[in-house]
Amino acid sequence: MNNLNGKIAVVTGGNSGIGYATAQEFKDRGATVIITGRRVEAVQNAASALGVIGKVADQSSMGALDQLTAEIKKEFGKVDYLFINAGVIGKLTIEAATESFWHQLVDINLKGAYFTLSRFIPLLNDGGSVVFLSSNVATKTIAGSSVYALTKTAINSIVRTAALELAPRKIRVNAVSPGPTETNIFDKLGLDSETIKDIKTGLQSQIPLAAIGDAADVAKMVVYFCSEEAKFITGTEIIMDGGMVLK
Repeated sequence: MNNLNGKIAVVTGGNSGIGYATAQEFKDRGATVIITGRRVEAVQNAASALGVIGKVADQSSMGALDQLTAEIKKEFGKVDYLFINAGVIGKLTIEAATESFWHQLVDINLKGAYFTLSRFIPLLNDGGSVVFLSSNVATKTIAGSSVYALTKTAINSIVRTAALELAPRKIRVNAVSPGPTETNIFDKLGLDSETIKDIKTGLQSQIPLAAIGDAADVAKMVVYFCSEEAKFITGTEIIMDGGMVLK
């Protein structure tokens, strides 16, 4: 894969998990990388560890998005690659769902992602690439995932529309949809190590390849979409879940 020297990449939610791995992959391939996140300390620590630029921004806030894009425009002018990764996971049945739960997921995962793209379009170089982080739940029905799934299903629709709208500028728009992936999300559940092990074992039993996904593999797919090798791919979703949607 060709190097990305001289290119500028923005990774939202780049302070942890798949975002962090993708920022690392962009950096390793020579790009100048800007990561964003909501928590000041987390963004600063990740930026320092990665050797990239950190910006604090909550993508669910229009004011924060406007400030972020204004700063990046002033400091860099244009960007080449945008990975819209920031998001939250939530699981409640339709009966148990609350309005606050709905707004938390929809405001961050859907509204935030949509307007991140909207505000960055003027900053994207012609021939650039946008990648959204979606999820296999947009295809596979899982009880308790109705709100989360609808945000990711909507993301896939946005990808297709944006691909058409940005095609005249040769800007490609695609999505990567992982299944269960090894990130620090498991550590945030507040469970003991034995319970987490049981959860992972249960997930593996639902995956034909019998393994939890690797964030580094997702990162490589994101960067692939931004490379010359993918110059004729747009409006596409790649599912990376070890065949989980097949069961």
